[in-house]
Amino acid sequence: MGRLIHIHTASTGAEGWLLRGRLESEDIPVFTKGEADGPYRLGPTYLFVPEELEVQARLVLAELLDGGLEIPADADEIVEDEALDPEA
Repeated sequence: MGRLIHIHTASTGAEGWLLRGRLESEDIPVFTKGEADGPYRLGPTYLFVPEELEVQARLVLAELLDGGLEIPADADEIVEDEALDPEA
């Protein structure tokens, strides 16, 4: 792994952890730093990724932060259907 690149500053710990989870779901390792890592979970969270994954991470974040990954209106119906028929 090469150098780490700062790609985003989340204003809250919750936002930082949600973005981290989304990036990690794309197999992008994320490192966080900030007051939100402490016992009180206040303040900004800084997200870093390996330099070689910077472009991919920025694309995922841009889509997420621009609302491109919104939950569809019928998402609850989809989940219910899958729960009824796990083979679906």
